Amino acid sequence: MSVFEDARDAQDGSRIETDLAIIGGGVAGITLAHALANTGLQICLIEAGGMSYDPAGHALYEGENVGVDYPLRANRLRYLGGSSNHWGGYCLSLDDIDFEKRDWVPYSGWPITRQELAPYYVPATERVQLNPPNFDDPQYWAMHTAEPLIKTGSGRMRNRFVQFSPPTRFGERYIEDLKRAPNVRVLLNANVVNIATEASARHVTHLDIKTLTGRHLAVQARRFVLATGGLENPRMLLLSDGVVKQGLGNQNDLVGRFFMEHPHVSGFGEAVVADLKRMPPIYRERVKVEGVPAQAAFAPSFNFMREHGLLNAMFMLGLAGRYKEQALTDTGSEMAVNHQQMLRAARPFLRDGDPFGEDGVWLGIGGACEQLPNPDSRVSLSNERDALDLRKIKLDWRLCELSRRSLLTHIRSLAMELGALGIGRMTINIPDDGIWPEVVNGGAHHMGTTRMHDDPKQGVVDRNCRVHGVDNLYIAGSSVFTTSGAANPTLTLVALTLRLADHLRESRA
Repeated sequence: MSVFEDARDAQDGSRIETDLAIIGGGVAGITLAHALANTGLQICLIEAGGMSYDPAGHALYEGENVGVDYPLRANRLRYLGGSSNHWGGYCLSLDDIDFEKRDWVPYSGWPITRQELAPYYVPATERVQLNPPNFDDPQYWAMHTAEPLIKTGSGRMRNRFVQFSPPTRFGERYIEDLKRAPNVRVLLNANVVNIATEASARHVTHLDIKTLTGRHLAVQARRFVLATGGLENPRMLLLSDGVVKQGLGNQNDLVGRFFMEHPHVSGFGEAVVADLKRMPPIYRERVKVEGVPAQAAFAPSFNFMREHGLLNAMFMLGLAGRYKEQALTDTGSEMAVNHQQMLRAARPFLRDGDPFGEDGVWLGIGGACEQLPNPDSRVSLSNERDALDLRKIKLDWRLCELSRRSLLTHIRSLAMELGALGIGRMTINIPDDGIWPEVVNGGAHHMGTTRMHDDPKQGVVDRNCRVHGVDNLYIAGSSVFTTSGAANPTLTLVALTLRLADHLRESRA
């Protein structure tokens, strides 16, 4: 049986020795420990929080914003399972094009291909309690929904299919497996405050740990994996400046740069549909397929992105309201009057009426766009200090014109597609004025801050997620993403972590 212990109960100044130390008990850390459970490796999984939410621990996520306003505390959780404890469960793989070097996207091009990662998407879907990853197989979805799919004929858009995890709460789901593993030791309420190295800074020797109650201890290991998320991973490297002043792995000033999110803009458009038979249920609501909820999404085609030099995006529609002719006439709502006009414009294309016996439905639209990798969009350190006397995060999230232009162009493509197919009409509520809307939200998707690249002058980790210049330190999680794509990152970070587990297993000295 494994050992679960609280660092607050450890003897002050004590030292733990192990083969592999994993810093962070969130999605990546638990995935890695679980994948290497019941092997010959002795593992210590170090979690900064406990088994449940604690306000004092969560306050350590406070920081400073100097760019686009961003909720540094709201979208993270500091206890076993990490952010999976409030994860929405959206699962989709990255696209082939997301891994490619694109001449219109500066700093693009992963050192691995989608095909190299593909075998790991299968076990990754199992980890998040899904069916196999048939995200781009229209025959599979047509067969299992018994509905014809929408065929986009313009070449602008394509279909993708999102699966929804229950969602998996990694701490709850895998705690019993970890407890049964004889080679796993879980250390709770243990805040790593420094990654210590030899004088050359090329080899990590141990981790310095501090509790909020003032206890100090150390973990010594042969290899180390940093898995604390896209904001804390770079912060931890920057804080570990005892040997190298600029921070560990930061010899080329890349740690913390290229922070990426998926810009979300609310209220950018709405659609009305006069004949729901032209829109199968999976396009407007979650439909269970082999027991798992799924929904279709619209995404730009690869050719369209290449032809127009655009970034990736994804849109989903959902039923927001139903209208009858009389109700529309009587209402004083300007939006409803606009919908009525749109429905009247669409009505000549109807075949035999709406199955609900109504004059139309209103669909809300949600979407997100890929963010351009930008070295000036970054995580650095504030001069303010937290309760552990560590410098807090300073985040400078920056958006660019290519992301804005891509989002707006793809919104227009979706509107044209819905009209051309005779499905309905769509309004666009974002002016093309070259300015981002006043409020832009993120999806709690923290990517790119320790990016993957074979060239140490362009990335922090190599293709195996090992920190350049340090022989026994690896990083797991979406901070290693070279580009963001438009898909939610959780499934891909699980796949990358399973790939890292294979590498660590195969490269044991």
